[in-house]
Amino acid sequence: MKKILLSVILSAPLWVFGQGFQVNLQGQKQIGMAGAGSALALDEASVFFNPGAVSFLEKNSISAGVNPLLFKSAFQRTGSNVTEDVKNKIAPPFEFYAVWGPKSNKWKLGLGVYTPFGGLVDWGDNWSGKYALTSLNLKAIYVQPTLSIKITDQIGIGAGFVYNHGDVNLQRALPVNYPDGRSGKVTLDGTGKGYGWNAGIYIKTLSDITFAIVHKSKVITKLEGGSAEFDVPNSLRTSFPAGNTFNAELPLPATTTLGIGIPLSKSTLLAFDASWVQWHIYQDLAFDYATNTSALADTKSARNYRDGSSFKLGINHQASDKLALRAGVGYAFTPVQNGYVTPEAPDADRYILSAGAGYSVTSKFEVNASFFFEDVKSRKQKNIETGLDGTFKTLVYAPGISLTYKW
Repeated sequence: MKKILLSVILSAPLWVFGQGFQVNLQGQKQIGMAGAGSALALDEASVFFNPGAVSFLEKNSISAGVNPLLFKSAFQRTGSNVTEDVKNKIAPPFEFYAVWGPKSNKWKLGLGVYTPFGGLVDWGDNWSGKYALTSLNLKAIYVQPTLSIKITDQIGIGAGFVYNHGDVNLQRALPVNYPDGRSGKVTLDGTGKGYGWNAGIYIKTLSDITFAIVHKSKVITKLEGGSAEFDVPNSLRTSFPAGNTFNAELPLPATTTLGIGIPLSKSTLLAFDASWVQWHIYQDLAFDYATNTSALADTKSARNYRDGSSFKLGINHQASDKLALRAGVGYAFTPVQNGYVTPEAPDADRYILSAGAGYSVTSKFEVNASFFFEDVKSRKQKNIETGLDGTFKTLVYAPGISLTYKW
């Protein structure tokens, strides 16, 4: 019984590293357009959105920004009229970009440091799903050096190497009790790393309509030597050994994006992105513990993800020489199938709305701001492994700001 119970409890802590917090917060201008912009050579964030467009940027530049992210999720257990909410926590996804190249040449170098996965969720120690999760603190930082080359006046190609560094701390209750009635607890803490690449093609037609094809490779993230600490009564110490560690491997999916940019006028650009996220590679999650007991065996937990997709439409309007206004809408389809939704990041199809503005303080300094909102559909689920049965409803809010210097 203990072996089955621990298999259920510990089999699923890290899937959110790849899905639940996969939000599009990698560039303030593009965020203001719901994450569209792969076919626009707007700014240095093209290092992420389309390396092929970097060589079409007129100026060298450096920028840094942050998007405080508030994840609001509620849960109502089936048969109950009580609604339970996550505690207010703010995660700080950030982005840093630099682009440089001699103006007389047709190549540019770029560097991106950004957080495509990350967030905080805290349900508290006493909610009805505490045996599935109590809290999660997650960060994934990508570092991407990039080279972009303008093959002709109409075509640019680019590619970048990706290094991923991830940190995760996950806590949940154990179904064992102390004499005072409080539950036991497990804390899983570790760091991981992985490698991949990002490549793109940017095409500008004679009518100034632009096209993009971008592929971001899968990144196999490996956690090695993560700590598994158990807070349990003394009578159970031998079943939950102190100082235990674990190894795990998580495949983050490849993403292919097709984009188009359409000039509606000299001052207004329309952008559309369609993305295919190849989540089918994530079929199970396995954990290899350094020390096994009769209660703690290595685990392999089914995920059975299907591919996901998203569609985003954005507009960028240059209202004056100094002021730019932006807005966007989008829709994303979840890869999480029925029976596999968990409270780490209760996923479902979602609507995306955004707005943004940019202001050129001088010819060299620019400020951009955005507001990104996701309305995740309500989803009634019973998890196959944990048995947690109820309805989740989630909203995501992410204001942002960045500073840019150009020369």
